[in-house]
Amino acid sequence: MSSRLAAIAVDCLDTDLMSTFWSTALGVRITSTWTDSYGKRYVELGSGLPESTELVLLLQPVTNHKASKNRLHLDIRPQHSDQHAEVMRLCAAGAHVTDWAAEDPWIVMSDPEGNEFCVLPPQSPLPSTDTGI
Repeated sequence: MSSRLAAIAVDCLDTDLMSTFWSTALGVRITSTWTDSYGKRYVELGSGLPESTELVLLLQPVTNHKASKNRLHLDIRPQHSDQHAEVMRLCAAGAHVTDWAAEDPWIVMSDPEGNEFCVLPPQSPLPSTDTGI
């Protein structure tokens, strides 16, 4: 037996602010909200695809500010623009560039609450495996 990943949870102080940012960044929508037994409101973002193919981002309310570097972060890749245009789009949505080293193919950013994520270059075509034989 094995388990499957149900969601990637992101701690946040303001689930409304973060749901606006991440739904804009990823082109997804709020698929569910609920309140736990302590009265905290959770927000689930996704595309609404069937559960077996859906990757869900769960915005989880917390009361403490982020104190150090993330132990886990998201890597995102632009689908319809180049990397620099995507970085500019995300900055306009509320993100900030954290590290942009010319020798690295990724750009480190942080969301409006300081959670780091990386913007990768657009997907390049797979190298040809044609050997000419």
